[in-house]
Amino acid sequence: MVAGGLVEFERHRPRLFALAYRMLGSATEAEDAVQETYLRWETTRRAEIGSAEAWLTTVLVNLCRTWLDSARARRETYVGSWLPEPVPTGHGELGPLESAEQRELVSMAMLTMLERLTPTERSVFVLREAFGYAHREIADMLALSESNSQQLYRRAVQHVRADRRRFETTPDQVRVLFEKFLAAAHSGDVAGLEAMFTADVVSTADGGGKIHAARRPVVGPARVAQYLNGLVTRLLPEFPAASFAFEEVNGEPALVFRTAGTVFMIGTIEVEDDRIAALRMVLNPDKLAYFARVERAFAGETAC
Repeated sequence: MVAGGLVEFERHRPRLFALAYRMLGSATEAEDAVQETYLRWETTRRAEIGSAEAWLTTVLVNLCRTWLDSARARRETYVGSWLPEPVPTGHGELGPLESAEQRELVSMAMLTMLERLTPTERSVFVLREAFGYAHREIADMLALSESNSQQLYRRAVQHVRADRRRFETTPDQVRVLFEKFLAAAHSGDVAGLEAMFTADVVSTADGGGKIHAARRPVVGPARVAQYLNGLVTRLLPEFPAASFAFEEVNGEPALVFRTAGTVFMIGTIEVEDDRIAALRMVLNPDKLAYFARVERAFAGETAC
C-alpha cells in the first residue's frame, strides 16, 4: 500500500513543488511543504479520494497558506532586504516556461511582488494565473464561495500589476547589458555604470545578515553606481579567482558568480528601454544552497 501510494505521489511531486515554490518564494520551504503533503497522503484513506490531483493540491495550497502567515512574521525580523530563493530553470525545475507570461510568473520580480498579497489572495492568484484552475475549483480548495474567489483574484491582480513594469526583452539583450555592466564595474567606470541605469533604478541585495550587503534598497543612478562600484572593489580582492556565467534562473537570464566552484551571488535585472531599471542580488548562502544542490545533482546525472 505504501509503495503504491509513493508511486502515485511521485507522479504529482514536480507539479506540487512548482506550486509550493510559487506560493512561498522559497525552494527549501517548498520541499518541506511537499514532504508534509506526502506524509498526510500516506496516512489518509486513499480509496475514498476521487481525484489524487485535487486532494494533493488542496492539502498543499492550504499548508502553504498557513505557512505564509508565519513566514510574514519571520520576514519582518529578517536582516536586510528579503528576496526569493533563486531556482535554476533551464531543465524544467518549475514546469514548462514556454511563454513570456509563464516566465514572468516565476521571475524574481514577480515573486517579490507577490509578497504584497495576503496568503489567500496569493493562493487564488497562483492557482488561477500559473495553473489555470477555474474559480469554482479554487473556491472548493480554499473553502470560499466562487464569487469570493473572483473578488480576491481581481484584488490580487490590482496589487501585483499596479507598479509592475513589463518590457519584452530577449535573453541576448539582457546578456549584452550584463556584459556592459560587468565591464564598467570591473574597470571602475562609475559614470559608465550610471549611464546604464534608468532615472528611478533600484538595487536590492539580500545578504540575510550573513554576507555584507546594503540592508535597504539603493535608489537612483548615481547612488546605485557608487554602491556597485564599491561592492565590486571590495569583492575582487576577496575573491580573486571568481568567475561568472549567464544561466537561466527563475525563467530569466541571470548572472551567477562562483568562487572555487561555489555559488556566492546570483543577480538578475529588469530592463526598460535598453537601460537597467532594477537589480536584485542574492548573496545569503542559505538561499543559494538549493541552487547549488540542484546544480550538483544535474552535473552528476550528466556525468553518468
